[in-house]
Amino acid sequence: MVNLSPAVRNVAPYPFEELDRHRRKALEAGRDVIDFGVGDPREVTPAFIRRALAEGVEAVSSYPRAAGLQELRGAISGWIGRRFGVELDPDVHVLPLLGSKELVFSLAQAVVDPAAGRDLVAVTAPGYPIPERGARYAGADVRRLPLDETGGFLPDLGAVDPATWRRTAVLWLNYPNNPTGAVAPIEHLRLAAGLAREYGFVLASDEAYSELWFEGGPPPSALQTGDLRNVVAINTLSKRSSMTGYRSGFVAGDPDLVGAMKRIRPSIGVTPQEFVQRASIVAWNDEAHVERNRDAYAAKRRVFRDLFARHDVAVAGTATFYLWVRVPDGRPSLEWALDLLDRGGLIVAPGSFFGPEGEGFVRIALVPGLEDCEKAAAVLDGLLGRERSA
Repeated sequence: MVNLSPAVRNVAPYPFEELDRHRRKALEAGRDVIDFGVGDPREVTPAFIRRALAEGVEAVSSYPRAAGLQELRGAISGWIGRRFGVELDPDVHVLPLLGSKELVFSLAQAVVDPAAGRDLVAVTAPGYPIPERGARYAGADVRRLPLDETGGFLPDLGAVDPATWRRTAVLWLNYPNNPTGAVAPIEHLRLAAGLAREYGFVLASDEAYSELWFEGGPPPSALQTGDLRNVVAINTLSKRSSMTGYRSGFVAGDPDLVGAMKRIRPSIGVTPQEFVQRASIVAWNDEAHVERNRDAYAAKRRVFRDLFARHDVAVAGTATFYLWVRVPDGRPSLEWALDLLDRGGLIVAPGSFFGPEGEGFVRIALVPGLEDCEKAAAVLDGLLGRERSA
């Protein structure tokens, strides 16, 4: 038998694998299924992006440079300047990524240092599981900062004692938030950035959903906190431009940390293929398709918000393409999710998949088309009506 490291042996199954099993079982039984479980957009990748991808394929294939194309770094820094009003040096502050998950998982390996007392990673919960998994793979302890309705789904940073902050290597924030759809005000990000500099840890801000907002103005970025020391923001084209399969994102911020990642990069991986980088350049340089994308999600969002309002079902969040829906009647989230699949052919993600703090909710990913959303809403309308009359 092969000997595996404790980090590998102790990895729990990815929770969405369970959804996949239920989905396959339903399809094998010949049932119609509408899948709102996994946040994989099904909006069409714009034609001009696909053309740039095809035109970027060279006759001779070469390894992409670890730092990415200069033109891509320039396009990213230009977009950051237009969107957030922050001027960055593309050669100093920006590094393209092979999808944002690359860094979300691996950052802890670069900054966790038990010998120096930096043996802890702080994450928000409920939340995307990859920051915690990356931390545990790096041998770090994890502090889960709970998100709840009373606090606006923001972590109570003031409740963390100084001794814990001194152990912290990374504080992960994710706003707009998956799964709750909450947006963090700039004051909250400034507080987190100030703590990072005071106690010497990294504030890592996962901003993958920054371009999907539906109430209020555009969400802020940690890059706008006024001082880039100890601060990095991670973003991606996956949701903004419906390019999940392209695996193209970036990290930007503290030049020392970005420089360290550039030095490490040749040993652990590469940037996206150059033809993907060429497609990414045109995507970062265009906003019209992003506005159309946002309008498409807004239409789907209205369908469900109106439905749940009629049935007095609470829905949280003002951004992302997720709805964080309170489970009616206090049932366990997995129980209600399986009931929706069994009775309605609808797949939603139980809140418990995002940690015990998510119990009592389900997450609906608005990735099916508008017609399927309207069909699913009609099914839900009937199911909720029967539950209320039972």
